[in-house]
Amino acid sequence: MCPTGRTLTSSSSFSDLRPAFDILDADRDGKISKDDLRAFYVGFSSSGADESLIRAMMSAADSNSDGFVEYHEFERVLACQNPSGVMEDVFKVMDRDGDGKLSHEDLKSYMNLAGFPASDDDIAGMIKLGGGDEAQGVDYAGLLKILAVDQAS
Repeated sequence: MCPTGRTLTSSSSFSDLRPAFDILDADRDGKISKDDLRAFYVGFSSSGADESLIRAMMSAADSNSDGFVEYHEFERVLACQNPSGVMEDVFKVMDRDGDGKLSHEDLKSYMNLAGFPASDDDIAGMIKLGGGDEAQGVDYAGLLKILAVDQAS
């Protein structure tokens, strides 16, 4: 059952959401904490993390109330909601200049912040995988390709 009370149906199918989970799990301990969420937002927002937003996110996802969001809880929440809204928020945070594209620098900066150091060649490969090019970067749909997130509902 979803946090909203809605029941999942068999049509709720998503490919592996692990890459998206791993981006948020900053300390790579297998669970998302409030500190992980703060680190995610602080890295991309000059105003820092909104504590009320972080509390609301944790409250919605932490079904066993242990103070952490494990992968199965993360997956449940995304399967119950429109996952594109969550992923769009991730994209907006990563898109530092707000131009609707993730540039080479946007991706490299985030990968380093998330603890996944990537070479320039790695970043160029990600952009290519996402259907973008070095000059233009990659758009939202391209980020979903990079993360291999299926947006079908």
